Amino acid sequence: MNRVERAIEAVVFNSRWLVVPFLLGLIVGLAAVVYKFLLKLFDFIVQIPATAPADVMVGILTLVDLTLVANLIVIVICSSYENFVARIQAAEHPNWPEGLIGIGFSGLKQKLLGSIVAIAAVNVLEWFMDIDRHADNVKLAWLVGILLAFAVAMLVLAIADRIGNASNAGAD
Repeated sequence: MNRVERAIEAVVFNSRWLVVPFLLGLIVGLAAVVYKFLLKLFDFIVQIPATAPADVMVGILTLVDLTLVANLIVIVICSSYENFVARIQAAEHPNWPEGLIGIGFSGLKQKLLGSIVAIAAVNVLEWFMDIDRHADNVKLAWLVGILLAFAVAMLVLAIADRIGNASNAGAD
């Protein structure tokens, strides 16, 4: 291989470090979600005494929704770093959760879509719990339709990954 090819290869391979500013931006976004969560939590706690039980459930679902979004961001940050920037040695970090390291691209897709479906489901449930104030059947139909579309997409992706893994195992 000549020098030009090696130089191009080095530039292409090292360009993976350009992903790092995006990951740092996601960390800032995660901090924003934490801030919003704390504001919602404070507001929720202050309003509990005067709130109806159904509204308490809606408030809790809002907190769950923000938690799921935060988890999704952490999964994307950790798996993107490991898949595209640099390997994380699990042996050097025995206390780190297994779910954050060793996530391949296929697993990342599954976790992302699963998180999106969970977030959508919580939003539908939150909206449904507050249906007295939002008696819009068209919007509810759209919410449920979008949730079902995400669920079907997740199922199709899981089937495609399983078929791909089976065909790769057969080729070995």
